[in-house]
Amino acid sequence: MAMSTRLQAVLWLMAGVFTFSLQDIAIKTVSGSYPVHEVIFTRCVMAIPFILFLVARAGGLRTIRSPRSGALILRGVLLLCSYTSYFLAFPVMKLADVIALYATVPLFVTALAGPFLGEKISLARWGAVCLGFVGALVMVRPGSSVFELASLLTVFSALAYASAQVLARRIGLDDSAAVMSFYQNLLYLVAAGLLAAVVTAWGGDYVGHKSLVFLLRQWEMPGLRDFLLIAACGPIAAIGMTMLGEAYRLEEANIVTSFEYTNLIWGTIWGYLIWAETPGLNSVIGAGLIVAAGLLLLVFAKGKNTVTGDLREPD
Repeated sequence: MAMSTRLQAVLWLMAGVFTFSLQDIAIKTVSGSYPVHEVIFTRCVMAIPFILFLVARAGGLRTIRSPRSGALILRGVLLLCSYTSYFLAFPVMKLADVIALYATVPLFVTALAGPFLGEKISLARWGAVCLGFVGALVMVRPGSSVFELASLLTVFSALAYASAQVLARRIGLDDSAAVMSFYQNLLYLVAAGLLAAVVTAWGGDYVGHKSLVFLLRQWEMPGLRDFLLIAACGPIAAIGMTMLGEAYRLEEANIVTSFEYTNLIWGTIWGYLIWAETPGLNSVIGAGLIVAAGLLLLVFAKGKNTVTGDLREPD
């Protein structure tokens, strides 16, 4: 039963990573024309009906009134910081370089899972995580363009995301992934709306670093194609958030996190199909290392599945 739950968590994680890779394509495409707060606000509005549907199926709309609302809001704030920082790197860096730095997520999750969740991290698991990170570096071969201001945004994004998913592991023992997604989307919507109001009241146009331009650009009315791209991020985010939340809710964070590396595989595929970027030998070798790291984590994953209640706070 434990292995069945573990495999479910891994499948949820990989499905969520694939789903969010579609959002990366859309946001990278429009990042040069619209402000990030417009993209996030539109995405959140379009996600509302999908999230409410998922909440209703997971336990009913009454479950939104959670006694752990404070922790859910904190997780939403962490993910707001994470994804905003991640998106702000898009106008400056190559997508492959952004993903390479974001691949530090499993290292942060594994480091945090021990002290905050009480998960025992063996040397074998650490070795598997590091092997996956080596595969990430082999795939994208980050060059000198990575080492600029925007690269710090991506690393901060990875740390904030890892912190949020470690928190999801704890509160997910009591709240469904759909409820966590509801609070996450709500925080995004409020923050994007406030930023849009501030920028609109300012009325100016910032000229400078491209990441700050993406943050402070005035609201623009999108054309049909761009609107559809941005709007599509709504259902993509609703489904993806719920999938990732379910993965970290079901299984130890340090086990499922290695499969975050599969984002690099999808990045290579989309690069080839959309931008005609032919994967070289490094991509093939790197993908093999990533897959091997994930399989090794499953092999080395021993002990009781803590989803049954070991992480609950004492009465």
